[in-house]
Amino acid sequence: MRKINRTVSVAPMMDCTDRHDRFFMRLMSKNVMLYTEMVATKSAIHGDRKKILGFRDDEKPLALQVGGSDKKELSEVAKIAEDLGYDEINLNLGCPSKKVQKNSFGACLMKEPSLVSECIHEMSKSCSIPVTAKTRIGFDDTEDFDYLNNFIAQIKNAGCKTIILHARKAILKGLTPKQNLNIPKLNYHMVYDIKNKNPDLEIIINGGITNIEDINLHLNKCDGVMIGRAIYQNPYFLTDIEKNIFKNTNVPTRSEVAKETLKYLEEEVKLGTKVNHVMRHTVGLYHGQVGSREWKRYLSDNMMARDSDFQKAKHIITIIQNNEKSNQAIA
Repeated sequence: MRKINRTVSVAPMMDCTDRHDRFFMRLMSKNVMLYTEMVATKSAIHGDRKKILGFRDDEKPLALQVGGSDKKELSEVAKIAEDLGYDEINLNLGCPSKKVQKNSFGACLMKEPSLVSECIHEMSKSCSIPVTAKTRIGFDDTEDFDYLNNFIAQIKNAGCKTIILHARKAILKGLTPKQNLNIPKLNYHMVYDIKNKNPDLEIIINGGITNIEDINLHLNKCDGVMIGRAIYQNPYFLTDIEKNIFKNTNVPTRSEVAKETLKYLEEEVKLGTKVNHVMRHTVGLYHGQVGSREWKRYLSDNMMARDSDFQKAKHIITIIQNNEKSNQAIA
């Protein structure tokens, strides 16, 4: 089994890290680990697998994140993930949304460590790819090191050797998922303490990481970092990661990224994909650059409509070139 490099990974984000976004991100980084959006077990088993679970080989290394609490279903999905060629399957133990709680998975499973242990065990038995978990450091009024450490011990004993810790607790009632990303305070030291107590586990830290300095700081304490919103809002940050963390200086310009995305878009439109399904992920490409507002406005006006006419996308080429020339002139 090939060893997976999880030094830096991009967090699974609902309505964000779909196959189009993953293609887009891979244009800027070949080394970060990518994760799918969370897929519910029943969708993975009974849904259109090509549509829900399909991916291109150039998206790898790639993990499937799954949500569920039925050990038989999770076991089946783990085998499906392996058969499809995923490099890892990750169990979501951190999502606090009401819909997810209603279906008895996500962060509410932190209350049921024995059930989680059974699920991890069955998943590990059914496949040979790594079974990992992404969880919070606590929930509601519980933010206790001993509780978290015991929870992790049960996951570890069930066969999970890599754990991603979002360094915030989850508030299961009273906060929206978006508020749960900001209001609970970050507690990085609890994650560091978990790593110190469990040196044999691969501990990946997640939450509030926004720059290279943050990444290097956390890599001194943990085995890897996972970044979500900072990359989705500013995807070209991936090239900084590629250069500074993976020491790869052969990174594309924004213009090159955009042009390759348009080539991909043209292929996808012929297959019936809506323009906005691809281009919505590119809104932040010119983040912090001259012409960024014009780029975002153009996409908002022309790409978010339900319009599969590729002719509209061709106008973006002019915007790209003008932005690139403006930025070069200022430099």
